[in-house]
Amino acid sequence: MNLARFPRRRYTHGFTPIEAMPRLSAALGGPQLFIKRDDLLGLAAGGNKTRKLEFLVADALAQGADTLITVGAPQSNHCRLTLAAAAKEGLACRLIIEERVAGTFSTEALGNNLLFDLMGAANIRVVPLGSDLAAEMDKDAAAVRAAGGKPYTIVGGGSNPLGALGYAACAAEIVTQAFDMGVPFDRIVVASGSAGTHAGILAGLAALNAGIPVIGINVRRQRAEQEGNVHKLALATSALLGTPAPTREDVVALDDWVGPGYSLPTADMVAAVRLLAASEGILLDPVYSGKAMAGLIGLVRSGQFAPDERLLFIHTGGSPSLHAYAHDLRDPALNNA
Repeated sequence: MNLARFPRRRYTHGFTPIEAMPRLSAALGGPQLFIKRDDLLGLAAGGNKTRKLEFLVADALAQGADTLITVGAPQSNHCRLTLAAAAKEGLACRLIIEERVAGTFSTEALGNNLLFDLMGAANIRVVPLGSDLAAEMDKDAAAVRAAGGKPYTIVGGGSNPLGALGYAACAAEIVTQAFDMGVPFDRIVVASGSAGTHAGILAGLAALNAGIPVIGINVRRQRAEQEGNVHKLALATSALLGTPAPTREDVVALDDWVGPGYSLPTADMVAAVRLLAASEGILLDPVYSGKAMAGLIGLVRSGQFAPDERLLFIHTGGSPSLHAYAHDLRDPALNNA
């Protein structure tokens, strides 16, 4: 797997750490739990989208773009990090917000919405759920061209084959760290949303013949649909790399912890966020990593893993949005006071 063939910006110095979580492991009665701290990636407050943007922004710069355009939900980590990359590179950035739950976008909200303002988004436009997002980005691109600029559009989550290379690179990073630590991980657990992180990890592990199963915890769609999306993108990513591809059987995206819908809080998510914060001092986000950790905890408690298994959880970041969900996350005793 020769990733050096692809232009790449570097927004993070070195590898993100892998840490043991002994107190969480003890609280759950095993197995051995570890966490890959991709919440510590570069750009504003980090997160998994940074790895994708390293390849996408390099492509934008190679094409002479002066404006990045992308889409996301209210409190979008991807929009935050795309805007941060634009600021770092001296580019303009336009954001299209798909309001997946009616009435949930507010320019006065805290969390990522505040950061959109602080980092100077050139334009923020809200569209309803179900909008043709590619067409909406094309409208903004046309406006940029009409003003004499050169736009570069980035699909939601940065989840196309080029963006997914970021997590093929992460797979190589994990394999190297596992060797250095002397810890052969038995499974990897990761949130599965726009599919780029999940697909990229699968493509990278397949290219390396690593033999580590990946369990995706779905945060938005039903299992069959999500697994199909992940496998399609993994195949395209492997084709871009020119490496062996993962099989359909390699793709697992469990949907038991989605709850009522994308970004909508669940009791299991709240319990997971609070447990990891109290036991390990690590902050999860309510939309992705919180529901993924709820899935990991649920699988452990239902006896899906042997006590001596070594599980690696990929922390995909997103903690800035915690502030926007404060009411849902606080101790119920405080909410009722």
